[in-house]
Amino acid sequence: MIRVLFVCMGNICRSPTAEAVFRHMIEDAGLAMQIEVDSAGTSDYQGGDPPDRRAQTAASKRGYDMARLRARQVRPKDFLEFDYVLVMDKKNLADLNAIYPHGGRAEVNLFLQYANGIATKEVPDPYYGGLTGFETVLDLVEEGARGFLAHLLQKNRK
Repeated sequence: MIRVLFVCMGNICRSPTAEAVFRHMIEDAGLAMQIEVDSAGTSDYQGGDPPDRRAQTAASKRGYDMARLRARQVRPKDFLEFDYVLVMDKKNLADLNAIYPHGGRAEVNLFLQYANGIATKEVPDPYYGGLTGFETVLDLVEEGARGFLAHLLQKNRK
């Protein structure tokens, strides 16, 4: 079992979007029994809240279901239990690296490092903008998810 955790700041916009998109992709690929997906935030401001309604609206238009997801904060044990912790931006990456526990086994990287043909390596936070920002997030996340899935498939063929 490969375990993947997507992380942003509040876990109501970008990381639950990535969780929903990647879960959809692995289900379509018949890999849901081999890959486990979750998401979390570096803050606990929205703990227990559902994803932002704008994120859910944009995701739903593309066939992704986020309705059952709830925000949670990253826990120290996440670094021990997950294989990959994929972060949406450099600020949250720095925050995670600062709390990475001794004995952690997770690879912590920017999510978009796996996206092909995208110059940016950060998924922008759409929270203070309009619906267009959530569409942009989905575009970037879909590319990152495709690239990351390809990475996992290639790595596990060896």
